[in-house]
Amino acid sequence: MQADIIHEDVPVVALASSSNGRVSGKAWKLEKSATVRSQLPKGVKTKRWEDRMDKTKKEQAIKKLQAELRDEKQAEYERRKEVTLERKRIAEEKRRIEEAKLMMGARKAARLRKRAGRSKTVNH
Repeated sequence: MQADIIHEDVPVVALASSSNGRVSGKAWKLEKSATVRSQLPKGVKTKRWEDRMDKTKKEQAIKKLQAELRDEKQAEYERRKEVTLERKRIAEEKRRIEEAKLMMGARKAARLRKRAGRSKTVNH
């Protein structure tokens, strides 16, 4: 009959009930909550939308600036390349014209020699 006696001085431990109404037998088991993650990026950790948008805007501004600098550098490279190619073209054209002049001079001299050979005064 000792077991039938209810002790009023023993504190009753409230158990956390589960979603379907069952009660865990483990009195020490705590209510589950979302995990606090310390390794997440700061942009994800902050809960304020404005903070995340500010961070996104800063990143976009940095990317835009980097793209502009990259484009300027590429344009300068293309400009230098074009100048170099133009100089090469001009030098090649000069060389070709000089060769043509020499060739025409040689042809003219050959023509003159040929004519001189035809005349009756000069016999080859």
